[in-house]
Amino acid sequence: MKQISPEAIWRMNENKLIAFLNENQLRSIADKIRFYAPGFTYYKTSYFRSSPTDFPTISVTGKACALKCKHCSGLILETMHPVKSSEELFELCVHLKKKGALGCLISGGCLPNGSVPVNNFIDGIARVKRELSLTVLVHTGIIDETIAKALAEAKVDSALVDIIGSNNTVKEICKLNVTVDDYSRSMKALQESGVPFVPHVIVGLHYGRLEGELFALQMIRNYRPSALVVIAFMPIHGTEMEKTSPQKPLEIAKVIASARLMFPKTPLVLGCMRPKGGHRVETDIMAIKAGVDAIAFPTEEAIRFAEQHGRDVTFSSLCCSQIYVDLTG
Repeated sequence: MKQISPEAIWRMNENKLIAFLNENQLRSIADKIRFYAPGFTYYKTSYFRSSPTDFPTISVTGKACALKCKHCSGLILETMHPVKSSEELFELCVHLKKKGALGCLISGGCLPNGSVPVNNFIDGIARVKRELSLTVLVHTGIIDETIAKALAEAKVDSALVDIIGSNNTVKEICKLNVTVDDYSRSMKALQESGVPFVPHVIVGLHYGRLEGELFALQMIRNYRPSALVVIAFMPIHGTEMEKTSPQKPLEIAKVIASARLMFPKTPLVLGCMRPKGGHRVETDIMAIKAGVDAIAFPTEEAIRFAEQHGRDVTFSSLCCSQIYVDLTG
């Protein structure tokens, strides 16, 4: 394959991009492809079934979120275990470990400044790591140096942070009074703290259209993420955008292919949030052609496609952001 730039991928029309992916399947880091199915969503195929106990999610704000973003409205929080204090967090993790948990994702709703108030739970997180030895991932939102250092001292395994590359999207969709620079500063804070961090780029967040995704990738390229996850807008019933048409699978593939070229040595993942049904089947297969190292909750068609194209496949009930650990382990 002749050398091609991410920007050239971005400029391709549909027919050219389809032809490019069919003729020049981009290479992932390893010959294997890893499939993930953590238990916060029910998943069952003829290949693998998720465990509801292995990797649960926890909300430090319960169902509360100050932003009520147009695409989510806080509804995602309803699937999480709520906690109100460090003590509750530790007690919950003790209970979860007894039921078989290997780790957990600590998340929650945002404050008006776009942060998730994990700073109130640092003692609990540190105790979970120290006494229970669970894998602990933290979804941070906007974060500053002080909280990033506290997470490092608590020995969290990694921080997950959504990166938005359009000020219009930040304001209109997320209802935030911050800018893309705040996302860049969040990555800087995490990198300087030493916490492994995994940026998530959301395709089509701006009413199902591409806006700012390439710039988000360009911002991320200024840092050294442990892995990179691409997710995609999906309409959720009960939100302001429930009737918004999602982006086409090919547009998700365009972002993934651009990311693969920009981050040839960084583990690249198609994450859990993306439309379902036939849309997901097409997206997953295109993602494999575009060079992902992993897919969360893959369709059976994508698993078969990977096998038919000579890829060894493995399954995990942990979070897909841990791909960087699995590749080096």
